[in-house]
Amino acid sequence: MKVMVNSKLQIKNVTKVFSGNKGSNVLALDNTNLTILPNEFITILGPSGCGKSTLLRIVAGLEEQTTGQVFLDEQEVHGPSSNRGMVFQAYSLFPWLTVEENIQFGLKHKELSTEERNEIVSNYIELVQLKGFERHYPRQLSGGMQQRVAIARALANDPEILLLDEPFGALDNQTRTLMQELLLEIWEKSHKTILFITHDVEESIYLANRVVVMTSRPGKIKADIPIELEHPRPYSIKVEPRFLAYKEQLTELIREESLKAMLEVK
Repeated sequence: MKVMVNSKLQIKNVTKVFSGNKGSNVLALDNTNLTILPNEFITILGPSGCGKSTLLRIVAGLEEQTTGQVFLDEQEVHGPSSNRGMVFQAYSLFPWLTVEENIQFGLKHKELSTEERNEIVSNYIELVQLKGFERHYPRQLSGGMQQRVAIARALANDPEILLLDEPFGALDNQTRTLMQELLLEIWEKSHKTILFITHDVEESIYLANRVVVMTSRPGKIKADIPIELEHPRPYSIKVEPRFLAYKEQLTELIREESLKAMLEVK
């Protein structure tokens, strides 16, 4: 199958069927196609149950597609790998490890000296603004701080792409705002390719340079919208007319799909 040269990630004709009760099957994803270029920040929006998280898990290698293929740097994806960093909504930290030990966890499997590992950990602790909390345990941290550790741990392995599944969904509004600003700052510094799942329209616009909208189940790509807003991107941009125009467009697209989903249930 032909793969687009210079793409970072290609999702080609991916479908996913889950086995339901009494032998019935549920088509979660249907002929889904998406190409992501190096250093892009892509957010994926869609109504509940449209398969956003399933698609991300397939890219991560945590779920196997029924048909279709996924390519990272022109190599087909088969199972999990350190070249894909994953951050979940649940913080998924090891409670018995300190902040620096959690971040260092994946580095133990790499051929690095102790000095090299310590330097990487120190750099990411500074990047996610947790200086002074190196020896704290997860239970001693707020939700936002725990999620910063999770992001630092994923980045410390130097993945080719960072995959985030509604990572700020459990945070209060103020903390979520601060985390959005921090993630943008990290992206602007690290130049990582990011694929970010969210149900929040404002969040999707503020973070991304492309917003991908999925249909109601079975999920496939409904729209792929470039976000032509400058970087660095101030938080105040959320009240500007051009931002509000994107918000109106995306809200209507999601509304259409949510109404379809409701009618199908009836």
